[in-house]
Amino acid sequence: MLIIRRIAKPVSYLVSAGLLVLSLHAPMAHAALVGTETITTSAQARQDRDRIGALLARDEVKAQFVAYGVQPEVVQARVDSLTDQEIHSLAGKLDELPAGGSALGTVLGIALVVFLVLLFTDIMGWTSVFPFTKKGSAR
Repeated sequence: MLIIRRIAKPVSYLVSAGLLVLSLHAPMAHAALVGTETITTSAQARQDRDRIGALLARDEVKAQFVAYGVQPEVVQARVDSLTDQEIHSLAGKLDELPAGGSALGTVLGIALVVFLVLLFTDIMGWTSVFPFTKKGSAR
C-alpha cells in the first residue's frame, strides 16, 4: 500500500501538469483578406432574400399557402432556412420570367418549391406538417 502511495502522488502531479498544458494550447488564427467576390456574394444573397421575402409577404401568396393548408409563418421560416445558393437559384428563376408575365406563375413556382421543402422535411420525420406522409426513421 505504501508503494502505491509513493508512486501515485508523483504520477498524479504529472498527469495534472499534462492536462494543464494540453488545455492551454490554443490553435493559431489564420487571417486573410476578404475578397470582393465574397462581399458581393453576401450582398447579392441579402438582396435575393429581401426580394423573395417581399414576394412572400403579398396577400395573394399568403392566401394561396393557406389554401394549401400551410401557415405563412412556416413558409417564411423554411425560406429563411434556405442556403444562399438555393436563394440565389430561386431568385434567378424569377429573373428568367418574361417581362410583364403573369405573377401567378411566380407565385406557383415559389409555392411549389416551399411545398417540396416541407414535404421532404415531413417525409424525413423532421416536421409534422402534412398528415398524409409516412414518417421517416429520424423520429
